[in-house]
Amino acid sequence: MKRRELLRRLGFSLTALGLGQVYAAQRTAAKPSSTIVVAEKDSPANLVRKAIKALGGMGKFVKKGNKVLIKPNIAFARPPEGAANTNPEVVAELVRLCFEAGASEVLVLDYTLDPARITYEMSGIAKAAETQGARMVYVSPRDFVSIEIPKGKILSAYDVRVLKQVLDADVFINVPIAKTHSGARLTLGMKNLMGIIQDRGAWHRSGDLHQCIADFVTAVKPHLTVIDAVRILASGGPKGPGRVERKDTIIASTDIVAADAYATTLFGLKPEDVSHIVKAAELGVGVADLKRVKIVKV
Repeated sequence: MKRRELLRRLGFSLTALGLGQVYAAQRTAAKPSSTIVVAEKDSPANLVRKAIKALGGMGKFVKKGNKVLIKPNIAFARPPEGAANTNPEVVAELVRLCFEAGASEVLVLDYTLDPARITYEMSGIAKAAETQGARMVYVSPRDFVSIEIPKGKILSAYDVRVLKQVLDADVFINVPIAKTHSGARLTLGMKNLMGIIQDRGAWHRSGDLHQCIADFVTAVKPHLTVIDAVRILASGGPKGPGRVERKDTIIASTDIVAADAYATTLFGLKPEDVSHIVKAAELGVGVADLKRVKIVKV
């Protein structure tokens, strides 16, 4: 019997037993891989397939009967061509691969900034994901539970509330779109995780948004990060409108820091130009020095 089911039968709650902390311990116990896969110049679905295959296949992450949570960026009421949200074809292919690997359920969600029913539809993600059998989740304030960030330099003193669906999933796949951001410079894998917390404003008011982003990933870290750079929003982010550039690229890794570090190069930047990447590496979350990262291009 899984620990999660045992706790339910005993009548305990997620928050009472601090399951978020158990989740955090599981995530930080494993040494992050310093390998990333970069798939280029193909259709979105093919890019995803090639990247995941080069990482060892989706079966490396998803086992038969697993419940999978996929978290794209679906924050804004923008069409796919605007590059403000994750490409729907990328999400659809990940859903398909998860079911192919034996997943019992695949949930897709984001804590959106524009109304969810509009963003889910306008982004094209709801239709694409549901066509492949996923269930779109519309987030409620009741869905958030408190966790601790013991290794955080700032967040250790905050009440950080996270979506319980993330904590409850067997596999957590993070699927950001690569784009500029007025506060964080770029929004990539780590910044995308702000879409699973309740009070984003507190991080912006903290005086160091970058440290908050880095702190959070010490406690909640995806099993897999797949950065959508089919199109990137090179200016006007995070919502746009802005300059959209076609890159036809997918970056995939179990090391969220390394994935983000490589993605900076798509914007003519270096990892050290984005402070939360450096801070996360300093906290031991992953590798930011691209000279120490194995880059596999397919």
